[in-house]
Amino acid sequence: MSQTTAAAADAGRTGPIAGVPDGLRAVVDRLKQEVAGLHAELPRNGLVVWTAGNVSARVPGADLMVIKPSGVSYDELTPEAMVVCDLDGQLVEGDRKPSSDTAAHAYVYRHLPEVGGVVHTHSDYATAWSARREPIPCVLTMIADEFGGEIPVGPFALIGDDSIGRGIVETLRASRSRAVLMANHGPFTVGADAREAVKAAVMLEDVARTVHLTRQLGTPVPMDPADVDRLFDRYQNVYGQ
Repeated sequence: MSQTTAAAADAGRTGPIAGVPDGLRAVVDRLKQEVAGLHAELPRNGLVVWTAGNVSARVPGADLMVIKPSGVSYDELTPEAMVVCDLDGQLVEGDRKPSSDTAAHAYVYRHLPEVGGVVHTHSDYATAWSARREPIPCVLTMIADEFGGEIPVGPFALIGDDSIGRGIVETLRASRSRAVLMANHGPFTVGADAREAVKAAVMLEDVARTVHLTRQLGTPVPMDPADVDRLFDRYQNVYGQ
């Protein structure tokens, strides 16, 4: 992404926010409860170990997000433990340091306004693909349904600033995928809300494992692009209630 494009995405944003506005109190409290609950899905589905991984949710109508605090055990992640940050990654509410991936989440929210939830894990099979710096090919209907094609690899970036976020945004803008395998790091997934992003993380690990197993048997057969398009359209627009 060019510096001009990045600057344009930030144009018109508000300045630093001193605390959560009263009018957003109920929304923020609801999101804290939701995000805390969704964190439980990561160890339940075998996507994280120890304190690794994080879920965040954008606060609708504000330059704010709810995210996990850094280095806190999953069994301690109550709604009260969640922290609120602005979209520059600065702490707005909470008494613990935000996740070390906060800058990446914030960058995604600043530059992809359609995204309402972001998840990062180090799940075994998806992370193994990222270590190979190899996209997961679209050889399963589940990949076509959820990700709309191959699951791409993003560039290597060191943690500490918004470099990871830039790599996520640049990669996802060139793809229909809700997941990106950041090289030598691990997967990030996005969704219209945090629940969708968690679902994408769970499905990503499942297909990463299945394609790996397929390769032990032989060479997986790519799907026809037209079939991928039809499957993606049906799953996104017709499937479910």
